[in-house]
Amino acid sequence: MADLASSLASSLLKKLGSLVYQELYLAWGVQSDLHKLESTISILKTVLLDAEDKQANNPMLSIWLGWLKNILYVAEDVVDELEYEALRKQAITTYGSAMAKVCHFFCSFMALSSRLKLAHKIKDIRESLDEINADKVQFNLTERHEEVHVNPLWREKTHSFIDPSTVFGRDGDKEEIKKSLMHPNPTRNLNIIAIVGLGGMGKTTLAKVVYNDESVVKHFQLRMWVCVPENFDVTRLVKDILKSAGGRVDKNSSNEDTLQTSLRELLKDKRFLLVLDDVWNENRNKWTELRDLLNGGSHGSVIVVTTRSHRVSSVLDPVYTHSVEGLSKEESLSLFVKCAFKEGEDKLYPNLLPIADEIVKKCKGVPLALKSLGGLLYSKVDESEWELVRGNEIWELEENEGGILPALQLSYNQMPIHLKRCFAYCVNFPKDYDFSNILLIEQWVAHGLIIQMSPNKKQELEDIGELYIKELMSICFFQLDLQENHFGMYSFKMHDLVHDLVLSIGHEEWSEIDSDNKDMASTVRHLSISSSSQQVSKFSNKLTNVRSIMYRNEPHVSSVEACISRFKSLRLLTIPYSDFENLPSSIGTQKHLRYLGLSLNQSIKKLPNSICKLHNLQTLLLDGCRDLERLPKDMRNMINLRFLTISTKDTCLFVNGVCCFNSLQILWVVECPRLECLLPQMDRCLTNLRMLVFVECESLTSLPPIIKHLKALESLYICDCEEIDLTGGGGGDAQDLNLRLQILYITNLPKLEILPEWLLGSANTLKHLHIEQCENLKALPEWLPTLKSLQTLEIIECNELSSLPEGIRHMKTLRKLVIIPEL
Repeated sequence: MADLASSLASSLLKKLGSLVYQELYLAWGVQSDLHKLESTISILKTVLLDAEDKQANNPMLSIWLGWLKNILYVAEDVVDELEYEALRKQAITTYGSAMAKVCHFFCSFMALSSRLKLAHKIKDIRESLDEINADKVQFNLTERHEEVHVNPLWREKTHSFIDPSTVFGRDGDKEEIKKSLMHPNPTRNLNIIAIVGLGGMGKTTLAKVVYNDESVVKHFQLRMWVCVPENFDVTRLVKDILKSAGGRVDKNSSNEDTLQTSLRELLKDKRFLLVLDDVWNENRNKWTELRDLLNGGSHGSVIVVTTRSHRVSSVLDPVYTHSVEGLSKEESLSLFVKCAFKEGEDKLYPNLLPIADEIVKKCKGVPLALKSLGGLLYSKVDESEWELVRGNEIWELEENEGGILPALQLSYNQMPIHLKRCFAYCVNFPKDYDFSNILLIEQWVAHGLIIQMSPNKKQELEDIGELYIKELMSICFFQLDLQENHFGMYSFKMHDLVHDLVLSIGHEEWSEIDSDNKDMASTVRHLSISSSSQQVSKFSNKLTNVRSIMYRNEPHVSSVEACISRFKSLRLLTIPYSDFENLPSSIGTQKHLRYLGLSLNQSIKKLPNSICKLHNLQTLLLDGCRDLERLPKDMRNMINLRFLTISTKDTCLFVNGVCCFNSLQILWVVECPRLECLLPQMDRCLTNLRMLVFVECESLTSLPPIIKHLKALESLYICDCEEIDLTGGGGGDAQDLNLRLQILYITNLPKLEILPEWLLGSANTLKHLHIEQCENLKALPEWLPTLKSLQTLEIIECNELSSLPEGIRHMKTLRKLVIIPEL
């Protein structure tokens, strides 16, 4: 990923030029050296875009860029250390005890050695950059500048499983497959249908269209969809099938007898349809083992398998094999035009259509290529930009998978730099990974990959990250998944061929430590670990600048301790599903850490107070940590925290004050059965909170009075809180609260009888109101029609509610009204 040096240089220059940093550098006596460093980086940055474009054909230039980026990473760590010291000073000054302030006062006089050491580091960096700058002459590079932008013309994607209007030229394929589905071989109890075709040809899309066809939905009593892992692990597949059917499966359950019994009970006497998407298994024994487990359904049950391989198809012994071919020239052009233009806009630019025709020919009927390049050119009407795509030399590369890789490579090459960096980061995730928008965005934030688009317009980093995701969706690098939107989260996936692309881009900087590792490049900065601490120790001395570590399975605490001890430049550390009771206290030494994920550790009882030294920490995930007794006493020192999820046995959160949490944007309080109190103090805190979530807090009786002070709050979710009474909490005149709620989502609140009046404080902003399983809700208030911005009203399984307010018919903004009674 040496082509990302320009973005890294831009990020560094922004910090070096900041007034806040200037004061800090002056205090540390390194201002002069850093000014020289800033000047050298500025000179280098002017030619980096040209260098990145030319490196593919010049190995020496690629090596030069790699050296430069290594030095820029070291420089970033030095600047980050200065930022940490500033934050530490701020935390001690604001929240420190008298003793802590005295210690800090004396330490400030004893920091001479640290300052000399820092000055020496900066001098070494500057000398290295001067050498690299001198070497650039041999490459004959020209100056270029890039304007940072994100496409504002994003077209909102539907959240349905598949939008038929986006599918071109597959009506005949659909009818052929439906015929085999609805009239299977009468001599077989379980029929197999295979859909075979090259990657990107639309096999999964075709299967989705069939799966969601109205007649197919009516024909089958049970439908299930499973994305198949490459290793075709039968136990995992059984779990995934059960989950797809709506069953609850213990994540740690591995008892095969129990799983198989559950599967047989699920399928018994039901005609089912099971789609197994993206199968690579050629081992007939594994397939036979799974098929035998699925034989319990009624006659006419069908398994549909999508695969790229005819060998896989032959192993399945299908009753019907459908080969998916490329789209015709006319169909290809129609799909491309739909992706490249607004509806009817193509007629306004007849000069672009001949170029479009030639681009379409190069895509060879592959839908993924057509969508990606069409999305890339969307809203662009300059003929030269279209000619750049048509005449790009990337088409001359050796073709792979029917020409799909060059088309995707071209889409990547045309991305703005900030998007390239965010996309390249996704090398950290395996194939078929279910991305979450919020978690991915916070990881981008942790690595400094999200940048403000306009210095004059303040935007939250999370909002910019959403735009990045939508931009990547518009060129089909991300594909929206079936999963529903819960608590502002939605899931999406990456097509296998797009994952191949991101691997080709990022393979030098990412690696996985497992039992098969023989060697590892020194350029690795992102690690996935699925092995023992011995394997970690084996490679640790070779790796000098690791920025992120993600554990893939349950790690031993010794492995975590080894990583914390060895890797001091970490920005991200995720340790889900661990089982240790105490997080190592050495975590407090990770000055650079921005993202710490401890979700679903059901054994951890306490966090060391040293964690509160992580002044740079922005994301802390503690959801699912059900045995956690309490939060550390000095949590308020974590003054940079933006996103916090927590499960605990404690009765009151944030006992020691939360003024430090004025940077907090998102707070999830989940599975806290004893929680009675959120905040002991009532104001001057959480002033920037935008999303608040309560889930399964059975002892919580009311919203905290602080609700009336949360003027930035946009989304409030309250689910499965059996004792909560929403009528309190607002205080004062409801209409004078001036809240900014846009989303209120409440479900399973038995004590809710009427909507709270404090909701009137959001009369001008509330857009979405969702009420579900509130068994005692008897009426909606007559003031409901005064919610001037309400667009969506959903009332689900509230059987005591017998009517709607009279004035609801006059709500001009209401676009969607959903009422679903309990079955």
